[in-house]
Amino acid sequence: MIKRDIFKTFAALMAVGFLLAMPVAALAKSEVNQSSIGAVAIEGTDPVAYFSEQKAVKGSSEYNHRWKGAQWQFKNAANRDAFAAEPEKYAPQFGGYCAWAVSQGYTAKTDPEAWTVHKGKLYLNYSKGVRDNWAKDIPGNITKAESNWPKVLN
Repeated sequence: MIKRDIFKTFAALMAVGFLLAMPVAALAKSEVNQSSIGAVAIEGTDPVAYFSEQKAVKGSSEYNHRWKGAQWQFKNAANRDAFAAEPEKYAPQFGGYCAWAVSQGYTAKTDPEAWTVHKGKLYLNYSKGVRDNWAKDIPGNITKAESNWPKVLN
């Protein structure tokens, strides 16, 4: 019993030491909000479909494109090719993190179903309820978010 407690304490101290020894850059968030497995952006949702179909559409790993360290998935080759030609046109703002959260000075994951296209730009939110808060003052929230981006990644 005592040996197990000593081992647990030693393991915990080693883990803390490892984290403290890590460079600060390693603790920074990725520029693109992505899954921890496979580094997939927008949970595999096709970013082009928000514009062409006005809805969230699940992409396929068959049609993918790597951009800014993330794997982006698409419904079809045409959407993949459109994104590859102009990723800034289709990619969600603020790296796909919740736009409301960024406007408040932090990052949060997003729900692909909680989205808005405003003046030709895609914004994602944590939930549909958060999207409703975001929608109360989209221009003001964009201004706040732009002043916080990309500082919120550190």
